[in-house]
Amino acid sequence: MKPFTVSTIGLAAVMAASIGTAHARDQIRIVGSSTVFPFASYVAEELGATTDWPTPVIESTGSGGGMKLFCEGSSLDTPDITNASRRMKPSEFERCQENGVTDITEAMVGYDGIAFAQSNKNDSAAFTREQIAMALLEQVPVDGKLVENPYMKWSDIDSSLPDREIRVYGPPTTSGTRDAFEELVLESVTEEMEAYGNEGYANLRKDGVYIDAGENDNLIVQKLEKDTDAFGIFGYSFLEENADKLAGANIDGVAPEPEAIGSGDYPVSRSLWFYIKNSHADDVPAMGDYVELFMSDKMISDLGYLKGIGLIPMPQDLLNEWQEKVADRKALELSGLK
Repeated sequence: MKPFTVSTIGLAAVMAASIGTAHARDQIRIVGSSTVFPFASYVAEELGATTDWPTPVIESTGSGGGMKLFCEGSSLDTPDITNASRRMKPSEFERCQENGVTDITEAMVGYDGIAFAQSNKNDSAAFTREQIAMALLEQVPVDGKLVENPYMKWSDIDSSLPDREIRVYGPPTTSGTRDAFEELVLESVTEEMEAYGNEGYANLRKDGVYIDAGENDNLIVQKLEKDTDAFGIFGYSFLEENADKLAGANIDGVAPEPEAIGSGDYPVSRSLWFYIKNSHADDVPAMGDYVELFMSDKMISDLGYLKGIGLIPMPQDLLNEWQEKVADRKALELSGLK
């Protein structure tokens, strides 16, 4: 397999150049999740190396940003495929429909855990989801009432936690990783708290404790190498790739390890996806080979190549179901997302 050379040309620029000249093309255009990006990039490189098709152009825009671009319309100036580290939202599906993107196939490719990690120069760390929520929520319950978050050190929350300032680098609002983290940690915790009533999760802190570090998870890794007191939030594959530098914290007593992520025992695990714009299939014929390759046992089974770079495979029977759905280009329906 040839070296990793997926184009980093801004997709917007590529699209702008093609406005007014939209016609059949050989090169696939893909946007979306930074978590799915390394897996999609591997498949793209393999397609370029083993077929006559050019290597697809992939841009890491975040799940939300990818959905926005994908759902802009059905013309060939829009992306063919978008990657996501969470399922398409009903509101996104409706926006697609309104803009003429009416034939979409959903593909699940496996699982990923969200790591809460730090420099491995520190002692090992363990948190409950409630402790993480108390560190990052803009408002927390004190004596039954919600107040502005007063906690500045982890040890302020619980004396057993590190005596270090709370500082967490994480993804922006366009990221599926952030969506999943907020749902699996912050929402799950606040739903059980009387002080929040029926409202549940409100907002992340805006006082500098939570630091939006952008869509590139590698930048968070770099920041943790320098800022050894901080923690970072990113997909498990980046933790595995940087195991010589970083260590993941146990959450609710479970370590971020492949078996625990795949079984669901690790409480901050989620599934990974991509979405196909079927109306582009005839004019972008490479899409068929790319999708077939991505969904193959060769890539995403328990013996697949992507497991080696951090993808957690789904059980074979579930994989067979998704392979069949995608091969048949089963149309996504709104009812399936609710």
